Amino acid sequence: MAHLEISCERGRLDRDMIQRFLAQTHWAQGLTPAQLDKAIEHSLVFGAYRGQRQLGFARIVTDYVSFAYLSDVFVLAEARRLGVGQALMEAALAHPELQQLRRFLLVSRDARPFYRRLGFAELRDGERYMELRREPAAVPARAWSWFRANKNAA
Repeated sequence: MAHLEISCERGRLDRDMIQRFLAQTHWAQGLTPAQLDKAIEHSLVFGAYRGQRQLGFARIVTDYVSFAYLSDVFVLAEARRLGVGQALMEAALAHPELQQLRRFLLVSRDARPFYRRLGFAELRDGERYMELRREPAAVPARAWSWFRANKNAA
């Protein structure tokens, strides 16, 4: 494989390709360009490139102190099994601003063996973790009215 470069430059990302790819996945189906833009702006992003062509993507949502959530990792079909995903994840996990984190989480339906090889494991204390699942439209109107009324307190 020709030289592979991993970059965190947001301006270099092929957002159209990323949005088209993610919108077809089981985890981000229907993702809009505006939603992708917002996610990118609030994440540490990684692109894998051969020349000017982007072959893979990953993003990390983090506080840069103790916690990170790995999301939206993919490699284009033509570049799979060539080490692109491995290089992308090794670069992400080695990022200097993430070395002090105590916890990296991810959710994976299909790629669990891949992530295990990178050191990920099932939750050690999984019974302690909880989640709140909801559709974005399900946010109660009263929550927004509280926020507007108390915006100076927040």
